[in-house]
Amino acid sequence: MIEQELNRLLQAAKADGELKAALLNTRNSENPVEDFCVFAQSRGYDIQTGALFALGLTENDAKLRSVNGGGVSPIDGWDDAYEQFFTSLIWTK
Repeated sequence: MIEQELNRLLQAAKADGELKAALLNTRNSENPVEDFCVFAQSRGYDIQTGALFALGLTENDAKLRSVNGGGVSPIDGWDDAYEQFFTSLIWTK
């Protein structure tokens, strides 16, 4: 569910420069993750802080399980869905 909401928000931000700028601006606050989620919710996207953190952990755990014991050390940043969203957003044109 949250993956779909993040993708939907990313696609909307690609098409709307003002939305993209507003999302990027949330990173400058004292509570960037919380403010990002509040902003997204105000625009109709069901993105909540806990679900955002859980998504990153779940995806990272799945990647480690998929290598049949070969992936005993997680790769830094793979568990951070918030940062991955913004990396994608920043690189969009």
